[in-house]
Amino acid sequence: MIFEKIKTIPTSEELLDKAFRRSTRTMAGKKIDGPTSRCEANEAMLLTAANILTDNLANITRMFPNFESLSPFYYDLANILIGVDEIKKSLSRIDWASSKIHTMAREYVGKIRGNPTPGDTRKEAFGRISSIINSIEPDLKLLGDARNILRDLPDIRDEPTIIVAGYPNVGKSSFVSYVTNATPEIAPYPFTTKGILIGHMVVNNIRYQVIDTPGLLDRPMSERNDIELQAITALRRLDAIVVILIDPSESCGYEIKDQIKLAKEIQAQFTLPSIIIGNKSDRDEFRKVDGVDGFISTKTGDGIDDLVKRLVEMIPLPEKEFEEPNPFGY
Repeated sequence: MIFEKIKTIPTSEELLDKAFRRSTRTMAGKKIDGPTSRCEANEAMLLTAANILTDNLANITRMFPNFESLSPFYYDLANILIGVDEIKKSLSRIDWASSKIHTMAREYVGKIRGNPTPGDTRKEAFGRISSIINSIEPDLKLLGDARNILRDLPDIRDEPTIIVAGYPNVGKSSFVSYVTNATPEIAPYPFTTKGILIGHMVVNNIRYQVIDTPGLLDRPMSERNDIELQAITALRRLDAIVVILIDPSESCGYEIKDQIKLAKEIQAQFTLPSIIIGNKSDRDEFRKVDGVDGFISTKTGDGIDDLVKRLVEMIPLPEKEFEEPNPFGY
């Protein structure tokens, strides 16, 4: 996954501690027997600290991907969860700090050479460098938080995809768990799914990814929270088919008329092929309703095999490239 290479982002204190400890060891390894060697030792201390800081800051900017080259799916998720512009601004400030420290170190090296009190000049340089690093602490924190969030995003692959959508607590996670090897958290209260979860199933030697989206509520886009927007992103950006689950028993806590309304709005708003399926057919209060394409029970498994067959038939598989026949017979 594209975000996996982002390593832990250090704090300003950790960066300075690492740089100054290494510079102190550099000084300890120098033999000082006069003004020239004293200047050289302080120069080495300054360059060691500056190089460590500039290298570490440059590594941070290199670890993050070029967001303009991301797929629309991952770009939108990153924008919803953190804010792409905020990430870019922080990366720009990190890059500025790296360049500034590099320039400042070279400037102070010139001041140290031939200086009768090189230690004082080197300490002055360390003070200015520390101020630069401390000024980007908010940016380091933002990037650290972004790293922790982005690394947990699902690995969406270019393969046949089924998206499971619907109101909270209608059985989406239970369905994904039943048909795939995924183990999403399942609990009898809304918004158990805090992000997009992926499971995989193999039918006729073809692997399908099944995406469990956070529960959607029937309200304007501007009023949706980040969890709901993740589901919207999946529906908008992926080449897939959609299973819209409803709970005719209403044990999910939402009336069936509202669930049907949301299902119809999903079908109207998004161009992806979709079907509406009623879940929890095992419950006593379950009742069949109009406008539904089938009924299942994720508790007993009733109807799920037939549903999977229907879903597989709905997904057009990529055409195999035409191969010229080999005239030699092999």
